[in-house]
Amino acid sequence: MTLQQEIVGNAMQMAVVNLNPGQTVYCEAGKFLFKTTNVTMETRLGGPSGGGRQQGGGGSGGGGMGGMLRQAVGTAMQVGQRALAGESLAFQYFTSQGGEGTVGFAGVLPGEMRALELDGTRAWFAEKDAFVAAESTVQFGIAFQGGRAGMSGGEGFVLEKFTGHGTVIIAGAGNFIDLNPADFGGRIEVDTGCLVAFEEGVQYGVQRIGGLNRQGLMNAVFGGEGLSLATLEGNGRVILQSLTIESLANALKKAQGGDKQGPTGGMFSTHAG
Repeated sequence: MTLQQEIVGNAMQMAVVNLNPGQTVYCEAGKFLFKTTNVTMETRLGGPSGGGRQQGGGGSGGGGMGGMLRQAVGTAMQVGQRALAGESLAFQYFTSQGGEGTVGFAGVLPGEMRALELDGTRAWFAEKDAFVAAESTVQFGIAFQGGRAGMSGGEGFVLEKFTGHGTVIIAGAGNFIDLNPADFGGRIEVDTGCLVAFEEGVQYGVQRIGGLNRQGLMNAVFGGEGLSLATLEGNGRVILQSLTIESLANALKKAQGGDKQGPTGGMFSTHAG
C-alpha cells in the first residue's frame, strides 16, 4: 500500500503523512514534528529488516530463545552499523489506531523533501542524514562505500540504503535537480556534498581533481572543491542538491563575523583574533 503523504512548504518543507488504521511509519529520531492523538509513538533501537519480518513464518527459527537471540543479534548489528556511520541509534514508530491518523515530519536543513517509491526491484542509496521517514515495509540499512572509490578519494564513504516495497521520504538542502548519467554520455561528475540520492544501477565513485601539480593544487586550495569529485555512471535516477552543508556552515560563520577571509580565501585570513 502506497503511503498517503503530501510534501508542503517552500524553503523548509515538511511531509504530512495520513495513516490508515493499523498502518505504521517510522522516522529517524529528531525528524518528528506533530501527530494526532490516535497515533501511538514508540522508540526502538534499529529499524525494520527483512530478517525481522520473516521470523514469524513457521519452523524452529520463528520463536523461542533461538528466535529472540537472533533478533537481539540483528538489532545489535544494526545499532553498531549506525554508530560507526555516525547516524542516530534509535527510530520512532508511529501507528494509527481506531481510525485514520496524521503525522508530520521534516528534515534538519532548509531545503526540499522527496518521496521515493520502492517496488522491490531496485534499492535506493542516499547521503548520510538524508532519511526522514518510511513505511514499515521499507528496510533501512547502511552501505559502507570503500574499495576503489574510498581509496581514490582518500577516505571511505557512508551511504544510507533503502530496500523493500513502499514509500521512503528523504530531505536535502537547497533545491533538488533530477539527472540521469545516461543522458549525459553515461557519466557525470559532481561536488561530493551535492549528492542526495541515487538508485541502484548507478555506479558511485570518487576521483581526484587532476594530479598533484600546480593546477591540481590551485583547484584544491582556491577552487573550494577539495581534492575529489564524486562520479556517477550508468543508467538511473540521481538527485542532487543546490546547497551543501559545508557552504551553509561557511555562510553562517561569515555572517557571524567569525570567518573574515582575504580575497584569496581561508588560506590567507585577515582575521587577527
